[in-house]
Amino acid sequence: MKILVCGLPGSGKSTLAELLSKSLLTAVWINADEVRDRYDDWDFTPEGRMRQSRRMTYISDGVVRAGGIAIADFIAPTQSVRDQYDADYVIWLDTITEGRFEDTNAMFEKVRYADYVVTEQDAVNQIAGIITDMKVHFHFIDPVAVFGK
Repeated sequence: MKILVCGLPGSGKSTLAELLSKSLLTAVWINADEVRDRYDDWDFTPEGRMRQSRRMTYISDGVVRAGGIAIADFIAPTQSVRDQYDADYVIWLDTITEGRFEDTNAMFEKVRYADYVVTEQDAVNQIAGIITDMKVHFHFIDPVAVFGK
């Protein structure tokens, strides 16, 4: 299962993704800044953003093939980037109206579809709601195997 946690810079993506990864038994948290650092690629042009999305997809797909749950947190500023990632579950942090980078604000497209929308920066209190929603959304999985007792 691939989970995308997306939103503007400063919306709370990393905080929420890290907490969610600790709540799911087989989850691996994939942070976009750490991936960019590993590849030493801080190109934020549209091409650079798509390249980053392909990396996040590649890493996430590997986690899924190994039997885990990939939780990727990255801005995913356009619908084409989100479509390319092809998440099974999308969490949109709609907590701020603009981030700290003007170029990102200018290109960020409102998320057309999200499985779960977070409107307040209170990640600790959001996790229970997200997990409840995921249990309903993924009714075909064994909840104990994924979420524990």
